[in-house]
Amino acid sequence: MKIAETNRLIISKFTLSDAPFFLELVNTPNWLKYIGERNIKTIAQAEEALKNGHLKSYENNGFGFYKLLLKEEKNKIVGTCGLIKRETLDDVDIGFAMLPEYEGKGFGFESSDAILKLAKETFNLDKIVAITLPTNTNSIKLLEKLGLTYEKRVKPFEDDEELLLFAKDL
Repeated sequence: MKIAETNRLIISKFTLSDAPFFLELVNTPNWLKYIGERNIKTIAQAEEALKNGHLKSYENNGFGFYKLLLKEEKNKIVGTCGLIKRETLDDVDIGFAMLPEYEGKGFGFESSDAILKLAKETFNLDKIVAITLPTNTNSIKLLEKLGLTYEKRVKPFEDDEELLLFAKDL
């Protein structure tokens, strides 16, 4: 189901049939380096992760992570962008990830800009945050380009790793 469209992308909800893409994405080098190992090694595990994560978020929150379909390549899925409400953060978090061959081509900005508009206009959110590793300079640059500013360091996960928290009032 399409939720937004940009010049180059169609932004749609994930379905269980997107498990092969999700399996590929969560095992890419930058996902593993900057987001972390999810121990998803099979299509069945990817389906389970989609069911318990993305699809559950649509149902519980009205939003979640979405697939990014590239119009010029017959709607090939090239990445993800979306919103997540984490128990460990006060505000809704925006995130994004692309397949390696689509990184650095502006899809992160294009999709995130559309998601920020949805956050304000459709989901009536007042503030968006984002978390990233201090070493993820590309993500930091993108967050700043989107108008998010550094607020503080946080440790939102059990691994006790310190992340940078960026925020933007909508």
